[in-house]
Amino acid sequence: MTFLQIASLLIVLAGVFGAINYLFLKLPAAIGILVVSLLASFGIMALDLAVPSLGLADTVREQVTGVDFSEALLEGMLGLLLFAGALHVKLSDLRDQWRLVFLMATLGVGLSTVIAGIGFHWMTGMPILIALVFGALISPTDPVAVLGVLREANLRKSLETKIAGESLFNDGVGYVVFLVLVGLAFPSGDHHGSGFEGAALLFVQEALGGAVLGVVLGWLAFRVMRRIDDYSLEVLLTLGLAFGGYELAVYLHVSAPIMAVCAGLLIGDIGTKHGMTAQTRDYVDAFWKLIDEILNAVLFLMIGFEVFAVAFDAGYLASGVFAIALALVARLAAVAIPVMVLKPFRDFSPGVIPIMTWGGLKGGISVALALSLPEGEWKPLILTATYVVVIFSIIVQGLTVTRVANRFGRMPDLM
Repeated sequence: MTFLQIASLLIVLAGVFGAINYLFLKLPAAIGILVVSLLASFGIMALDLAVPSLGLADTVREQVTGVDFSEALLEGMLGLLLFAGALHVKLSDLRDQWRLVFLMATLGVGLSTVIAGIGFHWMTGMPILIALVFGALISPTDPVAVLGVLREANLRKSLETKIAGESLFNDGVGYVVFLVLVGLAFPSGDHHGSGFEGAALLFVQEALGGAVLGVVLGWLAFRVMRRIDDYSLEVLLTLGLAFGGYELAVYLHVSAPIMAVCAGLLIGDIGTKHGMTAQTRDYVDAFWKLIDEILNAVLFLMIGFEVFAVAFDAGYLASGVFAIALALVARLAAVAIPVMVLKPFRDFSPGVIPIMTWGGLKGGISVALALSLPEGEWKPLILTATYVVVIFSIIVQGLTVTRVANRFGRMPDLM
């Protein structure tokens, strides 16, 4: 199938599955599309078992694996989704929460990677470096999943800023940590990094370079937009910034996710205040919300169909169930330790730890990173465990995060 045919099919299915969810399941839009997609996938597998001569599951599996989910997300959709997410997080709100966001996106990601990696090494017996790669890809909260659920959860503003800001930044940091560990675990692969010195250099280059590039490109786009009063052209400029900046970051070997977040934050705050008229702000906001909704729908649809790439081995599935508990423990440490570090200097509501732990959803980025690993004996296990964690996180945690917030978030907003 051509790219246009694949894109057309995905959009058609996203629309159809979205309508089924709206009319019958009535779940939050993105989660509903994922659930319908999973049900359709399992329905195809069941039909194939009942009538093997159809060969339907094999045909669908061939089409699904023929679409490079990892490349489509990491080098295509992710830049637009991160830019759209950052565009709606105000720097003024983030400034009040920056210490916790910074610690959770750095110290938290590191702690989570080590805890999840060592736990998975103990459970499966895989080499420690490869287990740490699993820890790195399962540690970041997925901003696409998190921001999609936050729209439905109606959380307090301060708490929403913490969760959204942390998910945007820990995604970028987590991706860099993943690249570093893959370079150490698979030195003969195509990934960057060789040895600990090369790994440290790669981390600085990716993280710092991505942030600098995002700020510079965002500032240049803002300066141009200040001189223009044409909403359609200014919308086009933001689209060019998201697309072009992301691809430039990939070309320069700096962190494209961090670039997209930094550029989006700058345009969403300084750009909207000082570089756009009220009419332009409305059009830019509406355009990026629409882009966000459409790509979210397509992404969750694709996650549902990626079940065809998973190895249905009893041992792998058992490891996946264990990985759910492991990921939650690692997430708890990633939240609780930064909060305890900052507690002597500021007040926190008691609800911040359970809410942020349960609200730290995993998503398509973890699946894409698992799929991008070099082929080897451990890849099927990592992919299956990652997929089980992601499905549990989006469906179970995503559908219950509002109840958790209501249960633990009744205290005064001291956060």
